[in-house]
Amino acid sequence: MEFKRFGIEGLVEIIPRKFGDSRGFFFESYSHKVFAEAGIDEVFVQDNQSLSQPGVLRGLHFQRPPYAQGKLVRVSSGSALDVAVDIRKNSPTYGQHLACLLNTEQCNMFYVPPGFAHGFVALEENTTFLYKCTNYYHPVAEGGIKWNDPDLNIDWNIREPLVSAKDAVLPAFGAFDSPF
Repeated sequence: MEFKRFGIEGLVEIIPRKFGDSRGFFFESYSHKVFAEAGIDEVFVQDNQSLSQPGVLRGLHFQRPPYAQGKLVRVSSGSALDVAVDIRKNSPTYGQHLACLLNTEQCNMFYVPPGFAHGFVALEENTTFLYKCTNYYHPVAEGGIKWNDPDLNIDWNIREPLVSAKDAVLPAFGAFDSPF
């Protein structure tokens, strides 16, 4: 596996070795040992899955401490533009974001540690999005930031996404008081 790091500390794209032939392909999607050797020594306690059609945008979400979640995300069908926003107050990259294209050709994954707001937009029919989480979901701890906040300036590559009623009324980044 290749572990690709970025200018925002903690974010990692993981590109597995994919073995294919006329029958299809195989790849190892997770090995605690391999991830720990690469510096991601997390215990994942919950797996989630969603199915989205093109233009569905989910996010930007996070859970407040002590229920903060790290997420290892990937798509098993389709493709998605995945976005992480640094909401760690003392981080030199506070308020900056990174977008990672996840697709079934690469079978790539994106690790988003606690302290980030996270969201994605589905780019293809029947995009199946998989999440491994480092903490259990706690409804009272959930929070979010408006996906189209001009201060964040995220290019989602879509004009009119389909968002949930809950996501449509999330606070702006400027009005947001980060718990991290």
